Amino acid sequence: MQDQPLPDTSAVALPDERVRDEIVNDSHTFRRAVADLRQGLQQRELWLSLGWQDIKQRYRRSTLGPLWITIATGVMAGALGLLYSVLFQLSLADFLPHVTVGLIMWGFISGCIKEGSEVFISNEGLIKQLPSALSVHVYRLVWRQFLFLCHNMVIWVGLMLIFPRPLGWELLLSVLGLAVLLVNGVWVTMLFGILATRFRDIAPLLESMVQLLFYMTPIVWTTQTLYEQGGEIAERARIAEINPLYHYLEIVRAPMIGQPVDAYHWWIVLACTAGGILLAFLVLRRFRARVPYWV
Repeated sequence: MQDQPLPDTSAVALPDERVRDEIVNDSHTFRRAVADLRQGLQQRELWLSLGWQDIKQRYRRSTLGPLWITIATGVMAGALGLLYSVLFQLSLADFLPHVTVGLIMWGFISGCIKEGSEVFISNEGLIKQLPSALSVHVYRLVWRQFLFLCHNMVIWVGLMLIFPRPLGWELLLSVLGLAVLLVNGVWVTMLFGILATRFRDIAPLLESMVQLLFYMTPIVWTTQTLYEQGGEIAERARIAEINPLYHYLEIVRAPMIGQPVDAYHWWIVLACTAGGILLAFLVLRRFRARVPYWV
């Protein structure tokens, strides 16, 4: 009996290979990245409860509970405000609100950067065991930082009662600025969270950088003081304009302490926000599927 030729299996295997390639390629698309963010928003009950639970767990068995957040921030703002107002010979009624609101907003910004770099590492168990979107952990952290900020806003209310000043409709700009900060908190946490999960040296590097940026950002000092001195010092004060965090602080802080906000602050913030969102989308699109293997 003549041997029959073996059937060609390449035609059969080819569709399976196409399917695998499509699955792999689909995981690296903007559509899947957007779907992850949308799915995370749909699971808001999960990250809202987890974020609130984080605060209760941190202050478990404490008598004052989350009020310690407000007390710690208030003491630091009062000490720094008194000290630097004497050193710079500034009016305490003007300088203390400047320092206080700056510290409150800085707490949110620095929290999103430093804790955001470890957001996926610290949630290793949930990522491997709980079938949820990767963005759930990002929203959880930003929500927790927002709750801290809301606790600290009590200090600002007290200062406005002690040092009253006219607050007009411009105060609404601070609400809009706070919304912009929340959006930036999401992309900052997502970007640094993914990168620091892959490269573990990024987290301690960011912590050192945030500490340096605190002194480079006008929180315990003002650009107006430097400009008033004139000459070479005023020219060097323009270096502060290079720091994007200064503009993020200004769009929220200035309306809250009764000062006008120049339009260029908003343009710089919006440009940085658009660039940051694009960069975060590129990283999320490329490495989203690898995070569970890196943690």
